[in-house]
Amino acid sequence: MGDHPTKAFSQKPNSSISIGFQLLKEGKIDAFASTGNTGAMLVGSMYTVRAIQGIIRPCITSILPKENGSVGLILDVGSNADCKPDVLYQFGILGSLLAENVYGIKKPKVGLLNIGEEPEKGNLVTQAAYSLMKDSKDFNFIGNIEGRDIFSESVDVIVCDGFTGNVVLKEAEAIYSLIKKRGLSDAYFDRFNYENYGGTPILGINSTVMIGHGISNDIAIKNMILLTKDVVEAGLVQKIKQAFL
Repeated sequence: MGDHPTKAFSQKPNSSISIGFQLLKEGKIDAFASTGNTGAMLVGSMYTVRAIQGIIRPCITSILPKENGSVGLILDVGSNADCKPDVLYQFGILGSLLAENVYGIKKPKVGLLNIGEEPEKGNLVTQAAYSLMKDSKDFNFIGNIEGRDIFSESVDVIVCDGFTGNVVLKEAEAIYSLIKKRGLSDAYFDRFNYENYGGTPILGINSTVMIGHGISNDIAIKNMILLTKDVVEAGLVQKIKQAFL
């Protein structure tokens, strides 16, 4: 975990991550899932199976539980700290395809995370991204959403840069930890436990690669394997390729 991602991948050909990617590249496996170094998994993806043609920046996502029992998605959550408007637009496409094909959300509502609902709110990047998204035929854009809307049923896919998304993700994890430390039990907040979801696909690459939490236990790894199966059987990679033809 302490190795530099690029060096770890290129200088350790016998590591489990290097071997897994080689098998994936050769077509000997349909998917590769790991709870190893996230950076190495991202580097390995770009070195071997590479990004789908037309994808500017592959990304990763996270699940957001809703009170009605459904789930939403947020992307990016850490792989792209800085994003240009066209990258955020592509995240809207990728998140929408994942939500519909893997999580069964019909015509998912896509929102841009901002500091206000008005089109003119936000920094230069979100303002420009809004202008690109507002007339989109590629996904169902509902406009800007604020932090208070993250867990609401009004939005299914939340688009943001990886810096912001990672802060949101870690804050949700912190809330769950605080509730557990106080010995509280709540059916809704119990769904914040990462073990329930296992991992996340890297969206925008030419094969199925799944990243799990570095502290995953047996339950989390089981759920990562099950999610990997769902992603493969949904044909998500092929559907993303089709969308970017």
